[in-house]
Amino acid sequence: MLQEKMPLPIGTEFFDKLRKNGCYYVDKTQLIAELLNSHADVTLITRPRRFGKTLAMTTLKCFFEIGTDPSLFEGLAISRENVLCEQHMGKYPVVFVSLKSVDAANFTRAREQMGSVVAEVAGRLDFLMQSERLNDEDKDSLRMLRHYSMSEQAMTDSFRTLCRLLEKHYGRKTILLIDEYDVPLQKAFYAGYYDEMVGLIRNMFAQALKTNDSLERAVLTGCLRISRESIFTGMNNLRVLTIADPRFSRHFGFTDFEVRQLLEYYGLADTWDVVHEWYDGYRFGDQDIYCPWDVINYIDLLQTDRLAPPQNFWANSSSNDAVREFVRRMDAGSARRELQVLVDGKTVKKRIHQELTYQEMYATVENLWSLLYMAGYLTSAGEPGEDEVPLTIPNREIRTIFTDQIMELFREETQNDGESLKRLCNAFAIGDAAGVEKAFGAYLRRAISIRDASAQKTRKENFYHGILMGLLAYKADWIVTSNRETGDGYGDILVEAEDGSLGIVIEVKYAEDGNLESEVREALAQIETRRYDEAFLDDGIENILKYGIACYKKRCQVALGDE
Repeated sequence: MLQEKMPLPIGTEFFDKLRKNGCYYVDKTQLIAELLNSHADVTLITRPRRFGKTLAMTTLKCFFEIGTDPSLFEGLAISRENVLCEQHMGKYPVVFVSLKSVDAANFTRAREQMGSVVAEVAGRLDFLMQSERLNDEDKDSLRMLRHYSMSEQAMTDSFRTLCRLLEKHYGRKTILLIDEYDVPLQKAFYAGYYDEMVGLIRNMFAQALKTNDSLERAVLTGCLRISRESIFTGMNNLRVLTIADPRFSRHFGFTDFEVRQLLEYYGLADTWDVVHEWYDGYRFGDQDIYCPWDVINYIDLLQTDRLAPPQNFWANSSSNDAVREFVRRMDAGSARRELQVLVDGKTVKKRIHQELTYQEMYATVENLWSLLYMAGYLTSAGEPGEDEVPLTIPNREIRTIFTDQIMELFREETQNDGESLKRLCNAFAIGDAAGVEKAFGAYLRRAISIRDASAQKTRKENFYHGILMGLLAYKADWIVTSNRETGDGYGDILVEAEDGSLGIVIEVKYAEDGNLESEVREALAQIETRRYDEAFLDDGIENILKYGIACYKKRCQVALGDE
């Protein structure tokens, strides 16, 4: 009888829930030992979204909190640290705060949401109302924090107050965990109340992290390192660990060894090449790292469909505004060439500014490079130089984000060029292969193409295929379909006039060696041997044009087949 596999922790961010439900867990508990051995008062850890920050923070909560269940850590790496476990496991009161829900259209509503976060945390400490060690004034302070409409002063002091009350009850200083500390700032920036939110968080953090005598230590996580002058003013006890720092680099995301173990456990060892191509490529400190969200979701997909292709799990979990803005600013000259280098799979050296405010991040193209690096859209391609970091797109998934945004911008630009589009479509309609070649070639010279040497030929063909689809969509009375089943296969592009007067078959090839003529002949032969025109013949369309198109970098060759 086959042994039932452990469930995958899809969307499970709470360590205790993951362990109690018997989910597969990639052991990251050595983070606890490294944190304790560092002796830092306040630690800020920045990682891109979906790299396990919340799971790490709930792991810390479960380890340190008084009344914890030691069995949660049985068999894990931290359980072998006997001295540390004896000294610290279950020894501290813990305040755990997540700011990821503070997301509002205006500051008034955001402040209410921040109040709700504090009230929820205070509500979990309701047992303090029965404490004999707290006086009436202490209990009044706690009672005030249980209402989201608390006063400005109460909110500013809230984290410090909670730490103080817990220390007074237990006789031990408190550990403060603040997850996704920068989410309210990000939302405020986009909604237009950034200065007000900076002021609120600066005051709350100053009280909780700088002038808090009840604090044992604090850990914060977020996607970006916000300028010290912005919200961490005067905090000399703050240690920041970004993706460039080798410390803690193994504790967020999966290493290659961990991914291989995962795949082998679920009987998917033969998919490693695909998983590696799509979801590896990040460089955190001195470690090569996979995105855990992607790996887990793809394994889950393969459990139900063994032949399922990879998907953009990480890319689809965000708006990717940073890439969109970046591509739109890469409109000419050297900047456009640098973007071309990136999508070709090569590197660009840039100075990285790891301390920025949100207002600064979008102020210049140079700051956008830093934003893309810190947010996980770009990664280091080697050891950073003295002044500059070699940047590259980490993997195939992220490259599709860039190419999708490039294609979107290209479509927007071309739709505003009606005369050129009309000439291209008219040339297709009358069988003018030379005219098609001239018009399509002009567009290719303007477009940022995909020339990644490691990319498969079909992927390169898909890029040119996508450009053509966007251009042909200009004709409102044409029905343009992609990879439609016809004859003995699937035609690349089939175009049918709404009135049934015309059918166009297009097969696109990429000339790996630059031999356009050979690929054009192969494209036309494929149309004939696989009878891609059959769909039109079945519909009674007699006027059928067949085009073979071969592309190489920014060049193309077009030929018309026999009728």
